[in-house]
Amino acid sequence: MVTNTGLDLTFGALSDPTRRAILARLSEGNATVGELAAPFAVSRPAISKHLRVLERAGLVHRSRDGRLSRCALDAEPMRDAAEWVDTYRQFWEGRLDALALYLDNDDAREGSE
Repeated sequence: MVTNTGLDLTFGALSDPTRRAILARLSEGNATVGELAAPFAVSRPAISKHLRVLERAGLVHRSRDGRLSRCALDAEPMRDAAEWVDTYRQFWEGRLDALALYLDNDDAREGSE
C-alpha cells in the first residue's frame, strides 16, 4: 500500500535519473526552468512534470520572477532519507561484522583440530 509519506515521496522523486540530474544542477545554485531543461533531450513540459514531482516531495521550490520560473533546491527531505538509510546501514554493518567474527572463529576452530 502506498502511503505518500515524506520518505515515499522523496525516494519516488529520487528514483528517476533525470530528476537526480536536476537536483545535481540545483546543488550548484538556483536555475530557471529553461536552464534546467537545456541539457536534456526532452520537452519543456516533460521537465515541468519532473519538477512537479520534485516539488511535491519538497526537494524543489519554484518562484516566479516575471515570466521566468526560478527553481531552488531544498535538501531537507534528502537528509531525512539519508538518516533512514543510515539506520539500515548500521544494522547491516553490525550483522556483517558478526558474520565475519563467526567465520574467523570457525576457521580458528577448524585449524586447531
